[in-house]
Amino acid sequence: MDVLLLDESEFGFGMGRDDIQTWDSLAVVAISVGIDEEFGYHFSPEEAMGIKGVPDIIALLESKGISFAE
Repeated sequence: MDVLLLDESEFGFGMGRDDIQTWDSLAVVAISVGIDEEFGYHFSPEEAMGIKGVPDIIALLESKGISFAE
């Protein structure tokens, strides 16, 4: 949320690029770096540019074996 300059109350797991004004090309890079730091997975450029929203990030990480279930 820090990367996208969102307050916690503004964030939703179903949000897409069109829902977040600050989601631009620089945000894509920052999201990719944050994912790498947090989960140890580095998006390829194609993967990063194909992300259209938070559900895409979750699905991509889950496809790489990173689980969000507790």
